[in-house]
Amino acid sequence: MATLFEHENVAGYARVAVERGVDRYPDGLTYAIPPALADLAVGERVTVPLGAADRLTAGYVVELTRSTDLDPKRIKPIKDRDHATRRLPVELLDLARWISGYYCAPLGMTLAAMMPAAVKRQAGLVNKTMVHLLAPPPAGEKPPAKQRRVLEVLAELGPAQHPVEIRQLARLAGLSTTGPIKRLVARNLLGVTTRSSVEAGWVKQAVDTTCPETLTPQQQEIVRSIGDTLVGRFSAHLLFGVTGSGKTEVYIRLIQQVIDAGKVVLMLVPEIALTPQTGGRLIGRFPGRRVAILHSGLTAAQRNQQWTMVVDGTADVVLGARSAVFAPIPDGRLGLIIVDEEHDGSYKQDQVPRYNGRDVAVRRAQLARCPVLLGTATPSLESWHNATIRASYTLHRLRKRAPGLRLPKVTIVDFIEQRKHRRDRRIHLLGPILEGAIGSTLDGGGNVLLLLNRRGYANYIACPDHQCGWLMGCDDCDTMMVYHVARLSHGEPVGGYVQCHHCLTEQRLPATCPLCDRKVTTFGLGTQRVEAELQRKFPELAEGRTMLRVDSDSMHGARDFHDALGRFAAGKIRLLIGTQMISKGLDFPRVRLVGVINADTAINLPDFRAAERTFQLVSQVAGRCGRGTEPGRVIVQTFAPDTPAIRLAAAHDYVTFATGELADRTRCGLPPVTRMARIVCRDKDYERCRRVACTLAGELKERAAASIRIHGPAPCPIARIAGKHRQQIELLSPTPGLLQDLLTVARNEGLIKAGAAMVVDVDPISML
Repeated sequence: MATLFEHENVAGYARVAVERGVDRYPDGLTYAIPPALADLAVGERVTVPLGAADRLTAGYVVELTRSTDLDPKRIKPIKDRDHATRRLPVELLDLARWISGYYCAPLGMTLAAMMPAAVKRQAGLVNKTMVHLLAPPPAGEKPPAKQRRVLEVLAELGPAQHPVEIRQLARLAGLSTTGPIKRLVARNLLGVTTRSSVEAGWVKQAVDTTCPETLTPQQQEIVRSIGDTLVGRFSAHLLFGVTGSGKTEVYIRLIQQVIDAGKVVLMLVPEIALTPQTGGRLIGRFPGRRVAILHSGLTAAQRNQQWTMVVDGTADVVLGARSAVFAPIPDGRLGLIIVDEEHDGSYKQDQVPRYNGRDVAVRRAQLARCPVLLGTATPSLESWHNATIRASYTLHRLRKRAPGLRLPKVTIVDFIEQRKHRRDRRIHLLGPILEGAIGSTLDGGGNVLLLLNRRGYANYIACPDHQCGWLMGCDDCDTMMVYHVARLSHGEPVGGYVQCHHCLTEQRLPATCPLCDRKVTTFGLGTQRVEAELQRKFPELAEGRTMLRVDSDSMHGARDFHDALGRFAAGKIRLLIGTQMISKGLDFPRVRLVGVINADTAINLPDFRAAERTFQLVSQVAGRCGRGTEPGRVIVQTFAPDTPAIRLAAAHDYVTFATGELADRTRCGLPPVTRMARIVCRDKDYERCRRVACTLAGELKERAAASIRIHGPAPCPIARIAGKHRQQIELLSPTPGLLQDLLTVARNEGLIKAGAAMVVDVDPISML
């Protein structure tokens, strides 16, 4: 039991949100502040005793009070403050409270997500010994030559260069050791202090200083219009511009205005892969300013270094992926938030707290009283609805590509018809039209991008005997296993394994059917199979040298991806085949051909956003083409060429697509016309899982307003993952307020408890 002390020995009380899944006390637990911590501030990280065993647990001070209604003798004291970390800004605490309430996540776990682990453990922290001149030698005394040289060097240094690091001083004085300096310290002629700093090596950044001579009239008008709102109040803007229309240049001109006014800009991109190109452009355009980069691809020391730069207030621009929305920019300094590719699903976090970085950015801008700018060529229907129907966002449009650039010509190819032109019985994933275009593009010196949003070699392993009917599924999930080749030799697989893409279970590829002992066959498609076909048909393409596969199997970290893109930009890699990793935000003037191997991979999924995602994917990857002086060409292979999402994406007609899709959503009462929450109950025992879900659905229906629709429980589209059965309940409300009221009541009564057995996903973007 922690030591209890009398009320008069307490400096006050603090509400502390602990880094645990404690959700019964959404405002935090009350602790006493010992006199030694009387200067404790809101936002500090502290250590407190938790539970009957008084287990020391980290937490964050979210409120300070002088008194409490609780019995002071039963209140435990705070053990200590975390001396290694800096306190979180008050604006971030307010944001954490909103996220905790809106996304049904414990406040402490939300705050824990805001401070990277590298910062908590102070990765890369180095303590340096600094020395400065205290007094000259006594009159008439002549120090030894080496000590005299040290004193001369210190005298030559300007005031701004004091104190100086001891090893650096030794180098300046031409000494091989620090002994003479230490002897001067011992004689009280030099003073010593310790300075802590974070040191981290940094990846060489390709700097882009390219700047257009003038803006187009549309760009000028948008910069002027948004620039007029940079006056210390909240406003939301949607910049809808076709790919290659110069959205980034609009961002840069607005960033210039903000930092000239002494404020900080926060810019989000959906993938860490986009930060090198965007970062290089920002560094090149603002050479005298500090650009901090925050994303999970950094080393621990780099992440701590960049986070410290932001919290110290020395960064002018903060660039990063989803979690950078929590950048600890000092209170009152945030002047503009930019969310590039705002439609991208990567902004959604799939663990507690399950926030959407785009929506959190809008809320943070409201709290900071600054504008937020959402940019994209294919707006999410939520943002489009807010801009065109609700009119809560201001819509800005860039209808044409930048001068000298043209939208690529898009050809839709019926793959069923293409297969009829093949005379051999081998599987061909490249139809004759796409195959011919690849050959002519490579012969003409252009680069090629090929998209297939499915990794592996084959997504079906089966018995060739249809009467047997055996298919290889995952033992722990209700999904098929996927065949991955170990390596390719002359376009043919050599060895391999099968993997479940949900629970990641792996095993050897069986040689024969376990039921009838026939040799198994693999069919279906994946990026590895396309790679094999390319090696057979284009021998001049050498894997790893002139052709590269880009997916989560081949790219083992941000460094691999950045290296691949750098080699592609330099023309060393002629062809990239990859998943959606290559479809967004990248600008490569050499790309003259983009091929979509199969545009149908997502269109038939049991998810009401399937059409929207298909349109965005096809449009975005097509936009990577034709960014140089040469015209671009896009070939889209599909089994359903009349599908509106594919046909309208090929025509670059977002407005028609969005109008029709919103009409369908309105008829069905689906987001963004309504607001949705999805609750998934998980358990290894099916009956228990079903029973918990049924009880919860009944309790929610009793408490829900009449206008809230509750569907389920029902099995999820993937009914079992990693050995756990999954039952879902969908809540649909005409307004976010009614939905939040119901979730708050259910949370306070303990009906919903986010954790391993229950997932609460507010505004879900995936229904699988």
